[in-house]
Amino acid sequence: MAEFNLNERLERDTILIKDLKLSKLLLMNDSNFFWFILVPREANLKEFHDLSYDQQIILLKEINQISKIIEQRFNPDKINVAALGNVVSQLHIHVIARYKTDAAWPDPVWGKLKATKYQEAEISDIKQTLLADLAN
Repeated sequence: MAEFNLNERLERDTILIKDLKLSKLLLMNDSNFFWFILVPREANLKEFHDLSYDQQIILLKEINQISKIIEQRFNPDKINVAALGNVVSQLHIHVIARYKTDAAWPDPVWGKLKATKYQEAEISDIKQTLLADLAN
């Protein structure tokens, strides 16, 4: 049985928040957006249908949980949920808070702005907030 390894690009570009039941919850290291990524911790997944039906349900619950936290904490105009995988083929789900005032609105966030890395204090605040909300 193959071992799960996080894609090198995801590893480089994100910050681990927590391992959920199925997925790694990651924060994209770009303070231009509240941008989270869920990566199921199973080897060799490329597509949503590669998950078992039970895993799909768990992943949907995790997407909903993170989306609700984003909605309550960050009050976005819209939440974008996407699984593209054109650059990183490992199955991962983007959950992004979008605002009509953000620099990329209404276009997709990819490639619009140079990433602005979070400061350590910002990372700590976001982690603390999310971990508290996930505990409830």
